[in-house]
Order: sequence, then structure tokens, then C-alpha cells
Amino acid sequence: MNDGQEGTMRVLLKDQAYEKLKKLILEEVFAPGVFLSERQLAARLDMSKTPLRSALERLETEGFVAVSPQQGIVVREPSLREIVDLFDIRIALEAFVVQSIAGRLNSEQVSRLQANLQPQAKAAKAENMVECTRLDADFHLLLCEFLDNREILQVMRGVRDKLYRVVLGLVRADRGRLMISYGEHEAIVEAVVKGQGEEAARRSQEHLEYGKKFLVTR
Repeated sequence: MNDGQEGTMRVLLKDQAYEKLKKLILEEVFAPGVFLSERQLAARLDMSKTPLRSALERLETEGFVAVSPQQGIVVREPSLREIVDLFDIRIALEAFVVQSIAGRLNSEQVSRLQANLQPQAKAAKAENMVECTRLDADFHLLLCEFLDNREILQVMRGVRDKLYRVVLGLVRADRGRLMISYGEHEAIVEAVVKGQGEEAARRSQEHLEYGKKFLVTR
């Protein structure tokens, strides 16, 4: 293996470690407040400590973990201020997104939205909180994808990941709203497809404001 190949391999391992660790955190295999060690994580991922440390540095920068020489690695829970700030970003950007794409979707894009909504309804009726949360995250990101703005999409991916556990907790605490949330998604799609940009933005804002207010007043 030459130097170039070794460098590529190191990058791949670092990225793999990052994705695997983030997935374990988002799925709450490692719950907030849990302390971890490098040895434990290296064994779990079957990787050396070098790519693991790079992944941990990235996750610490993004706010998923805190790394301390004394205490080790702890999974962070976002503060209320962080949650509110992230919801404000979502509310502003998603309103812009749905207003911008209203009346511009092609048949394939509409079909992709419908393909997300159908299992959403099924998961909501079954009160499958984990599946509802996953589909909810996919739904909102799909709308952003259709705008074809890479910068907004990148920001929204980061916001989605940081709020994923928060939204899962919201769904668990307010399961009676599962079908209501699904209905709000349907209404957003209907307004977008009909080209009703202002209506789509209004519905999107109301939908996200509910989650923000629920979390603030709990």
C-alpha cells in the first residue's frame, strides 16, 4: 500500500468511526449523561484509537459529546437554550424552503413525499415512536433537498442530527399528537403541490412552533 492509499484508508476509518458513533448516540444506545472510555468505544467499533479520537473530536465540536481528561467521554444533552436556537433556525429556514418550492415540484418529487407520508400514517397509528421520529426527520429533510440549495441542506442536516433525540423525546412525551403531526405534514405537502407558498410557510411555522413551545413549557 502506498502513501496515498494509506492516507485514504485513514480518512475512511475516521469517517466510519464518526458515522458509527453518531448513530449510536442518536439511537440512544449511548444515552445522555453516560460516561464512556476510549477502550470501551474502540472495542465496540472494532477500531484502533486513532480514528476513534478523530471522530470524538468532531463529535465534540458538533456538541454531541464532551471529552475530559479527568472524567472521560460523556454523551451531552443539548441545553434548553440550544434547543430553542435550533428550533428557531428550523422555523425560519423551513418556512423559506416550502415557500420557495411551492408549485415547483415535479411528479417524481411529489411521489417521494407521498412515499414518506404513507408509512408515517401507519407508524403513527401503531404509535411506533422511533419510526415516526425517523420518518419525520426524513420528511423535513426531503423538502429541503428539493430546494436544491446545498448550503441550506447542509445546515438542516446538522440541525436534524442535533435535534433528533429531542424530537424522539417529544414524540414519546406527547404520543397523542402523532396523527395530528402526520396531518400537518399532509397539509404542508398539499399547499406546496398547489403552489400556495404563503400557506405552506404558515403551516410549516405552526407545525414547528408547537414542538418548540411544548419543550419550553414542559
